[in-house]
Amino acid sequence: MNREQKTAAIAEIVDNINGSEAVLVVDYRGLTVTQASNLRTALREADATLVVAKNTLTGRAIAEVGESAEPLREFLAGPTALTYVKGDVAAAAKAITTFAKDNGDLPTFKGGVLDGNQLSPDEIQAIAKLPSRQALYGQLVGMVASPITGLARSLGGLLGGLAIALGEVNAKKESGEIPSGDAPAASAPTEDTPAPAEAQDEATGDDVPAAENDAAADPAADESGASA
Repeated sequence: MNREQKTAAIAEIVDNINGSEAVLVVDYRGLTVTQASNLRTALREADATLVVAKNTLTGRAIAEVGESAEPLREFLAGPTALTYVKGDVAAAAKAITTFAKDNGDLPTFKGGVLDGNQLSPDEIQAIAKLPSRQALYGQLVGMVASPITGLARSLGGLLGGLAIALGEVNAKKESGEIPSGDAPAASAPTEDTPAPAEAQDEATGDDVPAAENDAAADPAADESGASA
């Protein structure tokens, strides 16, 4: 590998480290080419990539990245493969752990780094036992939605009970068990119904002045009556 190739390789490692959520370091000794290919496929589903790198080039890349990558330097001994995790760290760790169980405990974890913090093999194993990010998200959504669902059910029950009660009241009104709220309209007077006293007085009052007017119109009749 000439200088230009080394420079390009170092730049690629730097970009991969900077673009990863975590970097898991494994010892790949004992893996066949087929097994390594199958492991890469499993990691790809977890949005992770397995790359075999030379320790010297990786060390120079770590120096360029800076402090956040320095915890990786401790693991640069012997055959080393870097797992760049761009997605769910738990899913990637679980993929390697599951693969190792089915392939003679290979590969083995050396360690790793997550958010600038060094991870031991035991810590990576513990992370592998965690639920995936998607599963945790589903649990969180369920926890948040539970009170809302309970409230919706309670409101639904209240509204349903109110509708039933209103229906029963309406049925009783129609059957006459409960009088309606409107007062009955006053019945119109019939021909047989006597007129009110005030009406009779008004009618009598109209006739009396008529008789008095007739008497006043014939004074002669009054005089003849007096002489008689």
